[in-house]
Amino acid sequence: MKKLDFLLLNINTIKILGDKTIDIESITNNSEKVSEKSMYVAIKGNNLDGHNYIDQAILNGAKCIVCQILPEKTVNSITYIIVKNSRTEYSKICSNFFDNPSEKLNLIGITGTNGKTTTATFLYEILQLQNIKSGLISTNCIKIHNEKFETNLTTPDSYEINFYLNEMVSLGVEYCFMEVSSHSIVQERIKGLNFKIGVFTNISHDHLNYHKTFKNYIKAKKIFFDNLNSKSVSLYNSDDKNGRIMIQNTASKIKSFSIYKNSDYKIRIIENNLEGLVVEIEKDVMYTQISGNYNAYNILAAYAVCDLLGFEKQKIIQSISILKSVEGRFEIISENNKIGIVDFAHTPDAIKKVLLSVREYISEKNKLITIVGCGGGRDKLKRHKMGSISSSISDISIYTSDNPRDEDPKLIIKDMLEGVEIKNRDKVLVIENREKAIEKGVKLLNEKDIVVVLGKGHEKYQLIGNKKIEFSDKETLSYYLKRAV
Repeated sequence: MKKLDFLLLNINTIKILGDKTIDIESITNNSEKVSEKSMYVAIKGNNLDGHNYIDQAILNGAKCIVCQILPEKTVNSITYIIVKNSRTEYSKICSNFFDNPSEKLNLIGITGTNGKTTTATFLYEILQLQNIKSGLISTNCIKIHNEKFETNLTTPDSYEINFYLNEMVSLGVEYCFMEVSSHSIVQERIKGLNFKIGVFTNISHDHLNYHKTFKNYIKAKKIFFDNLNSKSVSLYNSDDKNGRIMIQNTASKIKSFSIYKNSDYKIRIIENNLEGLVVEIEKDVMYTQISGNYNAYNILAAYAVCDLLGFEKQKIIQSISILKSVEGRFEIISENNKIGIVDFAHTPDAIKKVLLSVREYISEKNKLITIVGCGGGRDKLKRHKMGSISSSISDISIYTSDNPRDEDPKLIIKDMLEGVEIKNRDKVLVIENREKAIEKGVKLLNEKDIVVVLGKGHEKYQLIGNKKIEFSDKETLSYYLKRAV
């Protein structure tokens, strides 16, 4: 419980009607989650306007309303806070409600199209291996030291972020590694958070259904670094052609990492095997258990962050050598002398990187079999690109369903097929049912072939229509590999 006047510290208010000393027991921007003594923040979203639900929030027990437009009819017992931007102030109010937990630990944010989950998870695990209490907020899950919580968003709602950060502080967590999505930046879910380090992994075609243009997508990511202060550090991938754009206007200290260009942190790939990468960083050779040459960037980013945080280099190297693949990220499944790989790749660039990495493990005599689909209700412009990349790099591509949501899977697959060149059409199969597609992929395997299942990674469900159906690529692939002849 907090006094309202405390919650309004550093909040840009235009006008306040009512008692500022009332007690507030919870904060929400969802009228259905309002309870007694709640503050309801009315936010104008892309699809819904929270101002239309103010009356419902009051009926449900709200004692304070934060809004941009005062309702025509007000209630005497209710305190109204009028602000210029309720979305911005909501995030800051949530931080105040939990006593600004991001200022009490070291918060590291990782943003980019690909590599966020892997880099954040590597960092969390490196510190856990050194018995340093750490937290993780990622697409896969939220972790507080050794406790795990499920999440539905890459970057949660502002209230949820601050709730978990506060839990971390209360349990003595010193470092939290958080994925920062472009949606969360534009929607200001991270407003008011104090980041010690911001990491840029890379940027490529994704989320254009939301951002409309690639330029807008870049701008969204850039805002994160624009808002870092002079006490923080921006660590960016200088091999990415848009890397320099990210840090153009930042007040933070700037550090870079790369494989090819000159940078503050550089990595060299010595060997790339299915058993793991052998790499060199600052003249130290590391034998890792992480496969996929593109993972060198994620390893290097994690190393660089640890170094910037002041950890002993030999302990960092030792911990990295113990790391395993993150669930659903280039996760190798070997059964019955047959090999499969599950990966979350669902963008053209990510698919290309994964498949080219797998190509290095296959001789010209053997096949790369790829099972891939595209999500419904998402960026349609990337579908033909994904179809083109899969069919050109793979020996056999099986196009299938992948969270079609409210779209017809057949039409989604049709969009993918439009990207297939005539010379590659004989290499493409269409099997709409995802389980049957995986079963077929395994049946086509010969010794030393590799089957790759892309798109869902760690997810344990399929979104079909308005139903969430239990399904796991990893479990399904493992099941059929075990039964392969």
